[in-house]
Amino acid sequence: MESLKKYALHVPQILLPAKGTDLESWAVVACDQYTQDKDYWQRAEKIAHGKPSALHIILPEIYLNTLSQAEKKRRTDNIKRTMADYLANGVFAPPLDAFIYTERKTSYGRIRKGLVAAIDLEEYDWRPEQKAKIRATEATILERIPPRVAIREGAPLEAPHIMLLVNDPARRFIEQTGEIVKQSGEKPVYDTDLMMEGGRITGRAVSGGKAMDNIVESLCEIEQANKAADGSVFMFAVGDGNHSLATAKTVWEHLKKTAGAPADKNGHTAVPEPLKNHPARYALVEIVNLYDEGLTFEPIHRVLFNTDAKDLIRFVHSKLGGTLTPCKDGAELARTVEQSPSAFGFASLQGGFTCLNIPTDALAVSVFQPVLDEFIRTKEMIDFIHGADEVFRLAKQKDTVSILFPPIAKDSFFATVEKYGSLPRKSFSMGEASEKRFYLECRKLL
Repeated sequence: MESLKKYALHVPQILLPAKGTDLESWAVVACDQYTQDKDYWQRAEKIAHGKPSALHIILPEIYLNTLSQAEKKRRTDNIKRTMADYLANGVFAPPLDAFIYTERKTSYGRIRKGLVAAIDLEEYDWRPEQKAKIRATEATILERIPPRVAIREGAPLEAPHIMLLVNDPARRFIEQTGEIVKQSGEKPVYDTDLMMEGGRITGRAVSGGKAMDNIVESLCEIEQANKAADGSVFMFAVGDGNHSLATAKTVWEHLKKTAGAPADKNGHTAVPEPLKNHPARYALVEIVNLYDEGLTFEPIHRVLFNTDAKDLIRFVHSKLGGTLTPCKDGAELARTVEQSPSAFGFASLQGGFTCLNIPTDALAVSVFQPVLDEFIRTKEMIDFIHGADEVFRLAKQKDTVSILFPPIAKDSFFATVEKYGSLPRKSFSMGEASEKRFYLECRKLL
């Protein structure tokens, strides 16, 4: 629809598995989850073994630091061959020209609503100074992009785990659209349990009528509410999959340059006429309302390996100041951190449990992470962990320090990104690891 272009949206041709496919084996959690839990991915492989599955067309990040370059290339080539095989051998049903309204009930009992759509990469930029309609919320680490580019470039398919946020306190764009679709009697295009306590997800097509009218009208309201004094509009924020979206943008920009398109002084390359409607111009995402009751903002915690807890705490305290308070156990530490937006918790086998409350009026993660970066000698020293249980499990290992981060408030989220730009990498997570988006829908890229 032409009326959607000004809002950076595009109605995609969505590929879903053909009737009769075991969707519980097909759908798999985002590749950047469970990065310290090889058992999770081994169990997923057993579930998907011998069946069509999105697991066979992704590369879980847990393997990125352990595979040789030759093995990464072998796996990447195999992913692309599998994609082509799925397209050629009837794994997918005929394309669906529609958005998909989703309802996801997680294992925590929360129901999160979303809209699967394609976004125009011409309207996305991870550089905060560009004031794009679609903006990164966290710093983009450029060295994380090439391994993803190797998979996406030349691939015949994409399967997204990208989730965008929309600032819609009226709950009209997604929630009201969903009610219209359900009241119309629209049957689900899928309705399935998700593997390994991932909950359940239902999807309904949105292709026209009152539901599409509601989408266009609500987008107009959101545009007006999020227009800055300089005329720029902050339509969508990247909640999950920032580096995957940056990868899609990189591949698209490379395609334009290969076609001989010139770049302006800001580095933006014009779209050549032959590529005006190329599938690579778009990326498939799920959009979720920031104010969705089923959407929780969970902090992403840090774990440092080969680290002495006392040295780390001493260093951070010397840089940030604040008050150090010992806690009797992990439960007390978790409660203390959760109750203060400027508190951090340190847990380790040797050092026990310590809380640091720092003096700041900024989002605490934006103050803490630069200090942590200064302390870290090699990137192998740190991992980013979703969920407090995993943090405390890892803290029991020798020479390992887990750091609990405080939550981020929703009501100041868009305003903070608008004013200060991107947050440090891995500042927040939308839900627990098992609540992350599962790969289910696909779209052709060639």
